[in-house]
Amino acid sequence: MVDANNSGAQVIVVGVDGSGHADAALAWAIEEARLRQATLRVVHAWQYLPMVAEPMAALPSTPYQELADSAKLVVSEAIERVTGSAEPGVPLDVRIVEGAAGAALLDNAADATLIVVGSRGRGGFTGLLLGSVGQQVTHHAHCPVVVLPKGVDG
Repeated sequence: MVDANNSGAQVIVVGVDGSGHADAALAWAIEEARLRQATLRVVHAWQYLPMVAEPMAALPSTPYQELADSAKLVVSEAIERVTGSAEPGVPLDVRIVEGAAGAALLDNAADATLIVVGSRGRGGFTGLLLGSVGQQVTHHAHCPVVVLPKGVDG
């Protein structure tokens, strides 16, 4: 990865979750970062949700470390899938965050000049035109937001 310690440079934040919509957002954000000579901050959020077996008893559905390792893999596979390489050719700042996706994107965009998201993620409501994360980010961001609509390949 290219060093992202370029203070004063523009920062573009992109959300990645392994979905096709997120891949399109990543491809678009990489090209935009290249054009602006900006640092690309790739954010992936994951949550540890224990399985409830009976009242008052929570059992882990998947071991915690396995989920954390899987989150890192989601990002590296997305970059590889979109660019054909582990090195996208722009300065990268990868952030793997435990927590809700919308909050993670907004928290990691405090110094951003742009946020890029896909119109839909991996959520279960496939009929929605805009997913809950996209809605949250567009409503609460302190910088411009690009939402890649369905069918845009980046």
